[in-house]
Amino acid sequence: MSKRYAIILAAGQGTRMKSKLYKVLHSVCGKPMVQHVVDQVSKLTIQEIVTIIGHGAEKVQLQLGTSSQYALQEEQLGTAHAVMQAEGILAGKEGVTIVVCGDTPLIKAETMEALFAQHEKQKAKATILTAKIDSPAGYGRIVRNGDGLVEKIVEHKDASDEERKINEINTGTYCFDNQALFAALKSVSNENAQGEYYLPDVIEIIKKQGEIVTAYQTDDFEETIGVNDRIALSEAETIMRKRINQNHMRNGVTIVDPTSTYIEADVQIGQDTILLPGTMIKGNTVIGTDCQIGPNSEIEDCVVGDNTVIRQSVAVKSSIGSKVNIGPFAHIRPQSAIEDEVKIGNFVEIKKTVFGKGSKASHLSYIGDAEVGRDVNIGCGSITVNYDGKNKFLTKIEDEVFIGCNSNLVAPVTIGKGAYVAAGSTITKDVPGEALSIARARQENKENYVHKLHLKK
Repeated sequence: MSKRYAIILAAGQGTRMKSKLYKVLHSVCGKPMVQHVVDQVSKLTIQEIVTIIGHGAEKVQLQLGTSSQYALQEEQLGTAHAVMQAEGILAGKEGVTIVVCGDTPLIKAETMEALFAQHEKQKAKATILTAKIDSPAGYGRIVRNGDGLVEKIVEHKDASDEERKINEINTGTYCFDNQALFAALKSVSNENAQGEYYLPDVIEIIKKQGEIVTAYQTDDFEETIGVNDRIALSEAETIMRKRINQNHMRNGVTIVDPTSTYIEADVQIGQDTILLPGTMIKGNTVIGTDCQIGPNSEIEDCVVGDNTVIRQSVAVKSSIGSKVNIGPFAHIRPQSAIEDEVKIGNFVEIKKTVFGKGSKASHLSYIGDAEVGRDVNIGCGSITVNYDGKNKFLTKIEDEVFIGCNSNLVAPVTIGKGAYVAAGSTITKDVPGEALSIARARQENKENYVHKLHLKK
């Protein structure tokens, strides 16, 4: 197999998006379009990836990092001009180069591999990725000869009535013999209405040289869609969502209602986990086996163990153990670590807290900036008072502590192992282990107070 290279075209501004955000950085299922393309290309055996950047160059480089080399297209003068910018990196090298657009987030590695294979099998100098569609108006048509090789690409406006009946279209993804590509680029002219250099002209140049030009036809037109506006972005999102959900279901995940379930591209989910309607799972979340998520739960950048239930709750940038029960209506905020067999009940908020194995906060509590030990019970309405208006302070609750309802733990404070805090207490000092701490005013009843009050009126 010959050496392989990839050029990703990502220099266009994307004015039809009507956005401050550079086009290829718009997300599809939680990942920028150009990142989808690079990730798929990276699954192939590729020696070098070169991304052509222009508008928003620094942000694209920041997104892709070291996964690609870069060439700058300072002026956007067409697709052939964009490919020319990679000359300093790739020109003169033997091998095959794939050229793919950075705004085609649905393209699959398997399709690109098949394109390479067709190119090498036919010993072609150029191979076009094509597709058949029912309504090809506006697309360049693929005209083949009697041997099935490509005779030419005809743009819709230039096509004859007979050629317009052809429904095999050019998708804009190509494989080229690398040396033939850069040699042909030198002959591309910009004598057209837009004054730009177009990559399809390379096909015509190579064909006139008597070389073989072939095509590989994908049976999935959807993966070749280029995103140029918000409508196409929405369509790509819908297709990608369906693809992601189906992959998870094939791998043993039950999704009760795929149309109302949103899973981003990098999420991992274990077998026999059930996702109920209204669930959103985002970022680099990893969910274990035999879990139940939802309905109406949002999980982002979390690691969740096995046999855990999260109902109608939000969890962000945290770790959640196995056999944990969360919700309904709980909020796990960033930098929390919920250990195994924990219960976080309704209207409980956990923030930047380690919550120990077997501990419970069953309802109506705020636990922030805390270390909670094992087998702790936190009663209804209890909070860690962690903020003095300028700084945050730590609350430590050791193993087997019982916190009574409506208690305020004013940090910094430590509740020792096995201690009890009486309901309604405001704790401002450390509580020794196995002590009972009562910090509330003594009850006083004023007899006949209401009757006397009424007499004054």
